[in-house]
Amino acid sequence: MKFPVKSACLAACMIPAICVIPAACMIPAALHAQQPDAPVEIDLVRDVVYGKGGELDLHLDLACPKDLSESAPCIVVIHGGAWRQGDKAMHTREIRRFASQGYVSASIQYRFCPEYRFPAQVEDVKCAVRYLRAHADKYKLDPDRIGAVGFSAGAHLSMMLGTMDAGDGFEGDGGWPDHSSKVQAVVAFFGPTQLGADDIPIPSIPLVADFIGGSKDEMADIYRAASPLSYVSTGDAPMLLLQGTEDVLVPYTQAVKMVTAMTEKDVPGRVEFLIDAGHGWGGVELERSIDQTSDFFARYLRLGKN
Repeated sequence: MKFPVKSACLAACMIPAICVIPAACMIPAALHAQQPDAPVEIDLVRDVVYGKGGELDLHLDLACPKDLSESAPCIVVIHGGAWRQGDKAMHTREIRRFASQGYVSASIQYRFCPEYRFPAQVEDVKCAVRYLRAHADKYKLDPDRIGAVGFSAGAHLSMMLGTMDAGDGFEGDGGWPDHSSKVQAVVAFFGPTQLGADDIPIPSIPLVADFIGGSKDEMADIYRAASPLSYVSTGDAPMLLLQGTEDVLVPYTQAVKMVTAMTEKDVPGRVEFLIDAGHGWGGVELERSIDQTSDFFARYLRLGKN
């Protein structure tokens, strides 16, 4: 475990939100404030229908390097918003950044609670991964090198993609059932790992209850089924966890739980705790987090190696 120097916090993200967390607080806002000069030309396609969520068409935005001569690894970006709000367009700059580095990258839509409760969101992100695998030739992506990065609720969903196996269920019937929904690497920014744990802060309890459909006392089994920690096993995707120690919505002890489980099961990865950082951060520490994300995916998705 690496403990960096004190980090800058996003003040807006330190305000507890009882009912709805502003979507801007679910990501490190400065993550899309800067973008490197793109070394390659990029094709950006918006609103590709990737499957069905009940009767709803589900969409993704896709960024690809132009004129790929061979298959590239793929990174799926999942927005936050307490499983109830947000937009795939929040991460257009991120998928463009990844495409500029040589990845195919998609920012995905998923259904929101309370209209659609768990497992709808998990089913949707799984469907998106299956769609990308099913269309690997079309998009020139390598179906064996897919990663996921998410922020808060999106980090929770990305960890579900990295820990759940085919036999764990919640695949849904949105499409492409012959393909795997598991990813090969995960980066999770301040995501909850055990939804029914006693360390979930008071402001977050009603948000989780809306996602699940009831309290942990009423629905303990569902809380366990909705928690990435429940699925950690040997052979899971390597994970990089980034977490502030002063997060009022997702305490750093949630990351400790995941790291402990990963250690017990020999799942590779790393965790970085940012001292005094909250539910998002900026400045120099954010630039370090961006670099760590790129380095982690390059290592475990073998960027540039076919």
